Amino acid sequence: MAKKPIKDYPQISLDSAKLTGQVDFNDIFGRNADVHIEIGSGKGTFLLAQAKAFPDINFLGIEWARKYYRLAVDRIGRWQLDNVRIICTDAADFLTESTPDASVSWFHIYFPDPWPKKRHHKRRFLCRENMAGILRCLKKNGRINIATDHADYYQQIKEVIDAKLKTGELKTVKFTPAAGALREEVAGTNYERKYIKDGRPIYTVAAQKQ
Repeated sequence: MAKKPIKDYPQISLDSAKLTGQVDFNDIFGRNADVHIEIGSGKGTFLLAQAKAFPDINFLGIEWARKYYRLAVDRIGRWQLDNVRIICTDAADFLTESTPDASVSWFHIYFPDPWPKKRHHKRRFLCRENMAGILRCLKKNGRINIATDHADYYQQIKEVIDAKLKTGELKTVKFTPAAGALREEVAGTNYERKYIKDGRPIYTVAAQKQ
């Protein structure tokens, strides 16, 4: 049986090359609503389930790998959801160059690339510099949900969060499982399901901007 062709849905996909300056989320989504950003949206499993469960929230997925980005656009486009947009770009650059201050209600970061080799640790997204960018973009009382299967990366993430707890910029809160999470899952992503099947522990962090 021939595979269905992967389609682009212009109402879902955002062209990073056409973005200049900071974006207007009201313009992008055609309405005024809370914005949730998923960094590393993969094939769109989380976005699809979450957007279906919360139609009153605007969801933006950022994915660097063009292959997964195209699959996510095709998958979500077929459901004709109007509260999701996806962009293929570098997340750190998007936060720095395109995301206005205090414009995001929630950041979702599930199973980011751990770059396990020590010489590659500098490539990890969740570092002090990017956390400062996240906090700038978050609204007051906005939240961050993080999940990883990598123990060493988890310790780094905790250090980054703890530094902001000490300054009073963040406080810890209970992790909120995703709408599509099944029993024993927290995010309901493809990676998580693979890791649980492999018997890997899952670590979570959740914090709220003060």
